[in-house]
Amino acid sequence: MTTPQTPTPREDLYRHVNGEWLDSHSIPADQGAYGAFLELRDAAELAVRHLCEDALREVGSGMDPAQARIDASAGDPAGHQPAAEVPEADEAPTVSGQEHADDAPAGDRQQIRRRIASLYASFMEEEVVEARGVEPIVGDLAAIQAVSTVEELLGLSGALQRQGVPGLINTGALNDAGDPDRMLLHLLQGGLGLPDESYYRDEAYAEILAEYTAHVGRSLALAGVGADGDEAARIAEDVVALEKRIAAHHWDVVRSRDAVARYNLMTRAQLDELFPHAGAWLAGVGADGSRADEVVVWQPDFLSGMHALLAGEGAAALQTWKHWLTVQVIRAFAPYLPEAFVQENFSFYGRRLAGTEQVRPRWKRAVAFVNGAAGEDVAQLYVERHFPAGHQAAMGRLVELLMEAYRRSISTLDWMGEDTRQRALEKLSMFRPMVGFPVKWTDYSDLAVDPTDLVGNAREAARFAWDFDLGMIERGPDPELWHMTPQTVNAYYSPLENAIVFPAAILQPPFFDPERSMAANLGGIGSVIGHEIGHGFDDQGSRYDGSGRLENWWTDADRAAFSERTAKLVDQYSVLSPAEAPDHRVNGEFTLGENIGDLGGLGIAHRALEIWREEADGGSAGGDAAAQDREFFAAWAAVWRQLTRAETMVTRIASDPHSPNEFRCNQVVKNLDAFHAAFEVTKDDPMWLAPEERVRIW
Repeated sequence: MTTPQTPTPREDLYRHVNGEWLDSHSIPADQGAYGAFLELRDAAELAVRHLCEDALREVGSGMDPAQARIDASAGDPAGHQPAAEVPEADEAPTVSGQEHADDAPAGDRQQIRRRIASLYASFMEEEVVEARGVEPIVGDLAAIQAVSTVEELLGLSGALQRQGVPGLINTGALNDAGDPDRMLLHLLQGGLGLPDESYYRDEAYAEILAEYTAHVGRSLALAGVGADGDEAARIAEDVVALEKRIAAHHWDVVRSRDAVARYNLMTRAQLDELFPHAGAWLAGVGADGSRADEVVVWQPDFLSGMHALLAGEGAAALQTWKHWLTVQVIRAFAPYLPEAFVQENFSFYGRRLAGTEQVRPRWKRAVAFVNGAAGEDVAQLYVERHFPAGHQAAMGRLVELLMEAYRRSISTLDWMGEDTRQRALEKLSMFRPMVGFPVKWTDYSDLAVDPTDLVGNAREAARFAWDFDLGMIERGPDPELWHMTPQTVNAYYSPLENAIVFPAAILQPPFFDPERSMAANLGGIGSVIGHEIGHGFDDQGSRYDGSGRLENWWTDADRAAFSERTAKLVDQYSVLSPAEAPDHRVNGEFTLGENIGDLGGLGIAHRALEIWREEADGGSAGGDAAAQDREFFAAWAAVWRQLTRAETMVTRIASDPHSPNEFRCNQVVKNLDAFHAAFEVTKDDPMWLAPEERVRIW
C-alpha cells in the first residue's frame, strides 16, 4: 500500500496545505463537519462550559430554587439596571488574559453568574426533564385545539412566536433600509420544517420529504396527538401537504437575496389589504398599534398566497392548520423535552439531514442554550478570561492596512467611473470596525430564569429577545449593538449599519496570532477582514450607501461593468461539484455575494501585504517577497481545511450562501495573478486559469 503523494500548490493548493490534516483527522460523531472554524468553536464551547460550571459551583450545586431563581424584578424596583459599560475598542485590558474587560459591580457580577448557573442547571437536570414528560407543552396543544377561527389561529401562533415557536411569518426589528435612523418591523416568509422551499418541489429531495413526513408522524405520536401511530401518520401527511402548498408561495434563495426586491415599505392599511389577517397575528406577537404603523415586507406575494391558503373551505382546512401549529410547538421545544423527543428530532435533523452519528453531549447542548439565552452575560466572563489585551491593537493595525488597500484599489479601478468611485470611497471611509467585544453589554436584568424549569427558561429567553427587539422600534437603532456574541467563531458585515464585526473567539490561530508573521496574519484573519469589508461592495451590499441606506449610487455604466464581472464569477462556480456530493452543483447566483467577499477579501489582503512591505523600513524589512506570498497563500488555505459529511454537504448546497470550503480556497486563488506568480503556475497545471478568464472586481 502506497501513501498518496502530496500535490504541489500548482496542482491543488487546498490539499497541498491541508492534506496531512485531512488524512489524520475525522469528523466527530456528534458533528456534520469538522475543520478550522469548528476546532475553534469546540475550544470556545469548552471554555464556556468551564465558565458555566464555575458559576454553578460559585452559586452552589444543588441550588435551592427559592435562592437560585432570578426574578425579573431583581435590581431596582422597576426591574432595570444600567447596561454595564466596557472599555472602548482601543482601551483594552492592561494585562493580557488577566484583567477584566470591565469593572461591573460585584453585585452585578453575582447576578450574571447566578443567571448563567440557573440556565445551565435547568438544562443539565435531565431527571427533572424526564419526570415532567410532555407536561410543559400540554397547555399549548390544548390551546391550539380550542381554536375555532383563522383569526384565533393566527393570534395564538403570534403569541407562541413570542415564546420561541416558529410561525407562518418570520419577523424582527431591523433598520429601515430607506431611512436607517429608524427601526421597523420586517416580515419574512416562513412556515416550513425543511431547510428550503426546494425540498418540497425538487425530485432530488423526494426521499428526504418522505422521511420528513414519517418524522412528523412519530413526533406527533410522542406528544399524544392522534388516537394511535397510524392516525398520527395520517395527520403528518396532511401537515406536510400543507407545508408543500406554503412552500409553493416561497421565493427561492436567489430572489430572496435581492436587497431591492425585498424592500417593500408598507403602511398598516396596505399590509391589511395584502394580508387581511395581519391584525390578529400582530396582536399575538405584541406588535400591534404604533409598532406596526409601517412595516417592511420582504416577499409580498407570499403573504397574499397565505391569505388564499387560510381561506380554505370548512373545518377540515382549519384542523390541518391547527395540526401544523401543533407540529411547530413540538419541534420548537423538542430539544428541551424528554430524551425520546430529543432522539426523534435528532434522527431527522441530525442524522438524516446532516449525517451526524450521535446527539451532541448534553453539556454541549446546555452551553448552546445558555449562549442563546444570555450570550452577553457569558461573553463578559469569556472576555475576562480568554481575550488577551493586545489583540485589539494588533487587529486595529490589520484593519487599517486592509482599509488602505481597499482605498488604493478603488482609486485605481479601470472599470469604474469617477462619480461612482467617489461614492465608493465615501462609503469605505464610513465603515465602522468592531473588534473583540462590544463597548456595552446587553442588560438581562429583565430575564426571569428558574433552575428547575428548562422549557420555561426557553420561553422566557425567547420572550426577552423578542421584547428587546420590539423595543428598538421605539428606542431607535443602537449603533453599538452586536448581532453576534464575542465567544462566536465567525465575523460579519451589517449593510444597514455599515459595520464589520470580529468577535474575540475568531482571533486565534490559524486565523490570527500576533506572534506570527504579517504575511501569515494577512492570509488568515486579514482575508477575513477583507471579506467582510468586501460584503459592503458585493452584488447586494453595493446597493447600500455609507449610512446604510438602500440607494442606487452607481451610474448605469458602472453597474453594468460590475455585473459583467460578477456574471463571470457566477459561471465559474456554477460548474463546481463537491467531492462529498458529486451530483449537486454549487449555485453560483446564490453564493455570489460570499464568492465576491472571498475573492475581494483575499485580493485586497494581498494588496495590504504589498503596502506593508512598502512601509516596512522603506521596503527592506519585507524580506523575500515571493516567500512571503507563498506563506500568505498557505495561511489562506489553512483556514479552509474541513471534512464534511455527504448529507451535510447536500443541505449546505441547498441552503448555505457560502461555497464548499475547497472551492473557497482553490477557486479564489485561481483568479489572482499573485498566486500564479508565487508558485510559478503554468498553463499545464491544474490550478492555472488563463489571464483573460480571471475575475478581478475590487
